[in-house]
Amino acid sequence: MRRRAVLGMAGILPLAALLQGCGSSRTARQASRAVPGEEGSGWSCVPYARSRSGIALSGDAWEWWAAAEGRYGRGRTPRAGAVLVLMRTARLRQGHVAVVSRVTSRREIRVDHANWGSGAGKGRIARDQPVQDISEGNDWSLVRIWYPRANDFGQSNWPAFGFVYPTQS
Repeated sequence: MRRRAVLGMAGILPLAALLQGCGSSRTARQASRAVPGEEGSGWSCVPYARSRSGIALSGDAWEWWAAAEGRYGRGRTPRAGAVLVLMRTARLRQGHVAVVSRVTSRREIRVDHANWGSGAGKGRIARDQPVQDISEGNDWSLVRIWYPRANDFGQSNWPAFGFVYPTQS
């Protein structure tokens, strides 16, 4: 009986690790067993963005901006293949990263990203999701991101560092 309880906990701990915040690369080991692009495969945003963009950075999502300095190009202009890096906030403790799939206008892009959601949305991949630049300076420093569960942008505004480009600086 005791052995069964230990096995039960062993199964719960990896599941709890997968459900940690989006930005952490701590779930990379679990995510590496998932197939890129496979829905519901338990991805967090960091290993997913690394896999999709080829940008070899690690750490929590918000750390990508500083980590890219001197290694990759950075800027405030969206480009397909670049990674949008969101800052850490009280509600987004590990930040978030998303790969730009296409630029649709001066103030809107589409992204592919993982783990942008709650409940059943945790760990899921979302493709071609709209992101709006709502910054006063039109510089992508403040964005609003599509929330699939609500089928709308919602009311949250997210501060962004900018874009990391997959080319060396």
